[in-house]
Amino acid sequence: MGLVGIVLVSHSEQLASGLAELLSQVATPDVHVVPAGGTDDGELGTSPERITAAIERADAGAGVLILADLGSAVLTTRAVLDEAPGPLLVDAPFVEGAVAAAVTASTGADLATVAEAAREARDVDKF
Repeated sequence: MGLVGIVLVSHSEQLASGLAELLSQVATPDVHVVPAGGTDDGELGTSPERITAAIERADAGAGVLILADLGSAVLTTRAVLDEAPGPLLVDAPFVEGAVAAAVTASTGADLATVAEAAREARDVDKF
């Protein structure tokens, strides 16, 4: 079985892709990190189809954790999960939570442990 996969849902394709690039530097290559940002016409927004495709690509058999940036990204992700339960949307800071999740997933941790690492990133002091 593979490692927990991570999907990054953002209004911005560039933001999601940039964060995925950052995670590729901190996680092992075996962690599937897939961005799902923007719309099919290159605009800001969220696409249910992009989220669904990203979930499929991120799934390596150990579960999929989803981090969303804000507002309609969260709502759109919830709508997708209503139709395809299984992946876990976690309430965590987008960047810090994604880094913590990717590093933890690299260790082979299970979905619950990866989700908890993402949530705990909210309380890390920056000074």
